[in-house]
Amino acid sequence: MRVLFVHQNFPGQYRHIAPALAARPSAEVVALGINPAPTLPGVRHLRYAVAGRSTPGIHPPAASFETATLRGEAAARAALALKAEGFCPDVICGHSGWGETLFLKDVWPRARLLTFAEFFYSATGADTGFDPEFPGAEGDAFRTRARNAAQLLAFEASDRLVSPTAWQASRIPAVFRDRLTVIHDGIDTDLLRPDPRVRITLGRDRLSLGVGDEVVTFVNRNLEPYRGYHSFMRALPEILRRRPKARAVIVGGSDTSYGAKPPAGRTWRDIFLDEVRADLDLSRVHFVGNIPYRDYVDLLRVSMVHVYLTYPFVLSWSMLEAMALGACIVGSATPPVEEVIRHRRNGLLVDFFSRRAIAEAVVSVLADPAAVAPLRAAARETALSYDLERVCLPAHLRLIEAVAAGGGA
Repeated sequence: MRVLFVHQNFPGQYRHIAPALAARPSAEVVALGINPAPTLPGVRHLRYAVAGRSTPGIHPPAASFETATLRGEAAARAALALKAEGFCPDVICGHSGWGETLFLKDVWPRARLLTFAEFFYSATGADTGFDPEFPGAEGDAFRTRARNAAQLLAFEASDRLVSPTAWQASRIPAVFRDRLTVIHDGIDTDLLRPDPRVRITLGRDRLSLGVGDEVVTFVNRNLEPYRGYHSFMRALPEILRRRPKARAVIVGGSDTSYGAKPPAGRTWRDIFLDEVRADLDLSRVHFVGNIPYRDYVDLLRVSMVHVYLTYPFVLSWSMLEAMALGACIVGSATPPVEEVIRHRRNGLLVDFFSRRAIAEAVVSVLADPAAVAPLRAAARETALSYDLERVCLPAHLRLIEAVAAGGGA
């Protein structure tokens, strides 16, 4: 079986799938992407370059589609070069979000296309318009609808679609759902397991923390409103006031991954820190930036309570990883989180916008950690259903095999 993976930031969601396929004696695996990628055993990685850029002054709703077609054309030209070498994939696996797969069926009409459908945008019911503090600009609804144009073409060309969660799948237009399968990317629950012996040292502060210390963790790729950073920071003064031994360890960068950028020259990190600075004991608030994965895992092992807040958007791996590590989750009562967390069964759910509710939930855990031990154990059990090696990776491989055979159930 010949398989082509297409992802501008390869490996992305295919980090485990691609080498697992490549390990099979009969498989030939090639990947296309824009950026440099780590070497994966058995995977031939090729880069393509996008020629040109969006037209200056283009009508705003059309901008994302032009960018997608530029990227799709560049990927197709790289595909034509592969075809000239004699490479003809049985299955193409690609992400729908960037336009890369738009023209690949024109290069290889007989190939089967399995599309990763991560998120379909809409002006209601999801991230857009969710947060009244950031209402957006006039015309955002038009741009949001237009943003889906390339995805709709990608879905139409696809033989099968796969989404990581049921809620994300529910956002896909109904006309395509008969070809849609839900399989999570998977987390390594063998690596991600509790360890009561672990201690961490916060570098600059040289502060040693271990299991049993009142450690509150908050983790984002970047600290921004989409992932509830503003709500967390507004709750933090009350948490630290009521728990004088508690410490907050905050992981994340100062860029913007999603949504609106902050005012020029500012970062969301500093904007919301400045808002509460006068009410915080900053000696107990530790911003550690982006840290190595091993350090991140050990941090979550010592976390007494892990706060995960998100708009109705893509569910972060970090929440499931924290659950696998036995953390007690205080999560936002938003659809992606509610799919996984059951209130008072395997975590606690709170109003995304309520600093009082967030603080009350966190303080309740810190005040009586033994009382939430069953929630921690249940969180770990829930995470096992997302296990990479035993659940999710085998399901992805079966789906690819079925697609190659002309099916996909």
